[in-house]
Amino acid sequence: MFTLDRIILVAATTTTAMLVGLFYGWSVSVIPGIARLNNTEYLSAMQAMNRAILNPLFFLSFMGSVILLPLAAYLNYSQPASLCFWLIAAATVLYIFGTFGITIAKNVPLNEMIDKFNLATASEEAKAAQRALFEQPWNQLHHIRTVIGIIATVCMIIACLVKK
Repeated sequence: MFTLDRIILVAATTTTAMLVGLFYGWSVSVIPGIARLNNTEYLSAMQAMNRAILNPLFFLSFMGSVILLPLAAYLNYSQPASLCFWLIAAATVLYIFGTFGITIAKNVPLNEMIDKFNLATASEEAKAAQRALFEQPWNQLHHIRTVIGIIATVCMIIACLVKK
């Protein structure tokens, strides 16, 4: 019942769901809310939130999934490969390339760009230009990684429910 493979499966599902829940919540509340702000308020809010999210609890789920998903796949592999294994393998690929990969390759560079932007000395035109460079691409990438993460989470939930 409480074997190592099942414990790791539940832990991988939990960390993945935690992160995807954060991304979903951001998509349906934070993005629409901050879109209403003026350029200075928007850029300031994004800088503050991007700095605040870099904390141990965020990294626990963000990196925990990268470690636990492949481990869960490995521990649940058998010959012939079961549906449980294939669901975990699909979730692993989706999460690592779709959620984690998009974040590292695309969203983080945009976050770093906005973090370096000096709001105190920027003109209103520069703030508008910076927001235009950031907002639409970041939001689009965020929504993509969120949908992929939701699919990965569903795969993991089903994997928890099916027999090995």
